[in-house]
Amino acid sequence: MKKQLLCGLLAVAAMSSSGAELTTVKALNLAVAKEIAAAVEAEGAKNKWTLAIAIVDAGGHLIYLQRADNTQIASIDVAQAKAKSAVGFKRPTKVFEDMVAGGRTAVVKLPVVLPVEGGLPLMAGDVCIGAIGVSGATSAQDGIAAKAGADVFLKIAGGAK
Repeated sequence: MKKQLLCGLLAVAAMSSSGAELTTVKALNLAVAKEIAAAVEAEGAKNKWTLAIAIVDAGGHLIYLQRADNTQIASIDVAQAKAKSAVGFKRPTKVFEDMVAGGRTAVVKLPVVLPVEGGLPLMAGDVCIGAIGVSGATSAQDGIAAKAGADVFLKIAGGAK
């Protein structure tokens, strides 16, 4: 019994001395998601746009969803798809829209790509910790509203890219 305990302790000591350690990462939370959404909502209200707003975490899972009164129901799914596309590829969905407009239509076959402006990744340095997706107005207007939310995120994150 003592021999097994000693072997177990030696194994644990060997693992801890390997130099392997967990990384520390920032993560979105509900409070931050609500602040981001409030900025998007304010931009929409200022311009009389009715918007659906989706905030997802680094895995593309929904943290927060909001739909203004009289926003078309389809915008709920579109906003989520824009957010998932932005987080999945760590780039704005406008990039894919521009690719398609330039003739590179093969990008629409990529999984989780929605090539329509309005999805922005939320970056903490070089790490994508989530994304915002906005739908309900024109694509360009969705992009403007999403940027208002992303700007708030940057202030909260301390200027993280």
